[in-house]
Amino acid sequence: MARRWMFPTLIAISGAAMAARQVATGSPVAGAVLAVLFGLLAFILSPLAFPRSIAAAEAQRRAAEDGRPIVYWRTGCPFCLRLRARLGPAGARRAHWVDIWRDPDGAAAVRAITGGDETVPTVVIGDRSHVNPDPNWLRQQLA
Repeated sequence: MARRWMFPTLIAISGAAMAARQVATGSPVAGAVLAVLFGLLAFILSPLAFPRSIAAAEAQRRAAEDGRPIVYWRTGCPFCLRLRARLGPAGARRAHWVDIWRDPDGAAAVRAITGGDETVPTVVIGDRSHVNPDPNWLRQQLA
């Protein structure tokens, strides 16, 4: 669980230190700008920017019932962030999201699909798997 928050926390702490230094040197506006920018970056790179993650077993069960795809992702992955941003709010409702750093079964499912590594995003639609699919293609599949 801590691994999911390590990078965003480091970003937030670094931003706070840089902002404090700017304020201490007499530049409160620059300090405020840095605090906002680093806070936004920490949020974007955190699990909060993604839909609520569910367990892989639950995602597989739900996908079998409703036919929606399963998206395996992890915190800090720029490709996952790009996919999430491109899918927009509809992506949260039209897919089941599994954080592989939160769910060991999700990580195992991705390793089984990719031949041993944890390449994400990995999307499973029905019985077909797609490793790092084009976000525009997946958006069309969800429409």
